[in-house]
Amino acid sequence: METPTFAQLSVLEAWEACDKTDALFVLVCSVFCWPIIPAVGLGYSGYSTRRSGLASFYPALLSISVCTIQWWLWGYSLAYGEGNEFIGDLKHFAHRDVLATPIGTIPEILFSEFQLIFEATVCAIAVGGACERGRLLPLVPFIVLWSTFVYCPLAHMVWADNGFLAEFGVLDFAGGTPVHINSGATATALSLYLSYPLFRSKKSSTRSPSHLALHRPHNTMCQLLALVIIWGSWLAFDAGTTLSFNFKSVMAFSVTNMCAAAGATTWAAITYMETGKWSLDSTFLGAIAGLVMITPAAGFIDLTTSFFFGVIGALVSRQALRIKFTKAAQRWKWVDNGDTFATHCIGGFLGTIMTGLFAKKEVAAFDGGTEIIGGVFFDGHVRQLGIQVVEALIGFSWSFCVSYLIIAAIDCIPGLEVLAEDNHIMDGMDAAQMDESLYEAQWKGEEDYRPYDTHVRLE
Repeated sequence: METPTFAQLSVLEAWEACDKTDALFVLVCSVFCWPIIPAVGLGYSGYSTRRSGLASFYPALLSISVCTIQWWLWGYSLAYGEGNEFIGDLKHFAHRDVLATPIGTIPEILFSEFQLIFEATVCAIAVGGACERGRLLPLVPFIVLWSTFVYCPLAHMVWADNGFLAEFGVLDFAGGTPVHINSGATATALSLYLSYPLFRSKKSSTRSPSHLALHRPHNTMCQLLALVIIWGSWLAFDAGTTLSFNFKSVMAFSVTNMCAAAGATTWAAITYMETGKWSLDSTFLGAIAGLVMITPAAGFIDLTTSFFFGVIGALVSRQALRIKFTKAAQRWKWVDNGDTFATHCIGGFLGTIMTGLFAKKEVAAFDGGTEIIGGVFFDGHVRQLGIQVVEALIGFSWSFCVSYLIIAAIDCIPGLEVLAEDNHIMDGMDAAQMDESLYEAQWKGEEDYRPYDTHVRLE
């Protein structure tokens, strides 16, 4: 048996310093969180037309793959390296020295992997703004640049120990701004650029930027699977954000489920009262609205408060959704793919602000160590409301403006025109972008296929 080297001993000693229960808890949460990324793609696939279903799903897979490589090379270091108050440094480039050194009570490599799932999830939500109109190839450089210049600075400002917004005093448990406002603003920027491109997409004679005709979701099964997976994964997200197994983890799990249930029931009930029928689509959107609302507040509010968060989130997001059905939206070529603006952007704003109103310092302390001053109503900390508003405005402005500049810059490059050609949009994006389909088109020409050649004699 070989004697361990000094480096191996250091890693093993660091591992022994970690809490094994906490490490196992976060590892299990990470495994349950990962499916949320392809589930976002499933949701977008269900919302699209049947001829663009696969091309609408595929960006989620691009997000997983590209973000994983970006996060390994420099993303983690930029988000959680020391750096300055706005961005980290490259101390951990290619995950140098990111091994078993404890972050809290878990190994740093596990902390990194858990945070990677956050980035990839936000990215998968964000690139949905290009569904049914945007080409897939330009999304690859967009994901790299967006992850680097949009997500990483926001994550650093909000969650790094020396981050600007963290030191400012924001309360953002699991990502009201880095996750929801960010993804909603980015998706909106992509959608608006595809309606009003500035460079090569605009000058192309085969591309005509226009409003997409509204249509119903084409595949309810995709929505059903997405709802089940996203709801379950989100419970693991918020519970795991404590980064240790304690009562606060249990509380975060519980309030997340309550808020989602309240949102789903509220939206579905309103639809039933209006139409006399139940709707999976309404239930799906209501649950998403509740999950968005609870994200920044899951570590700071109790069950009763989370119930009202879900109800209010569903009511407000449902009203925001009505915008895209107006004549003004059609006239101004407003396209809200996957209802990302209505749920993630508006819901993220509302959840972030309401966290400042209803956060409780006694709930924050359920992990035995977190101390906050609290929010407006329960602890009389009026300043917290202003802090939350500043965070939301900075998050939206940064995400929207930088994302718009990135997609515009990519559109300048020959071969990377971001808007698909008119005939490809009309025929469906699957044929042009994938040459594959979720449906019968993939089997065209093979109707009479037999597994054996006709000259083979079967005994």
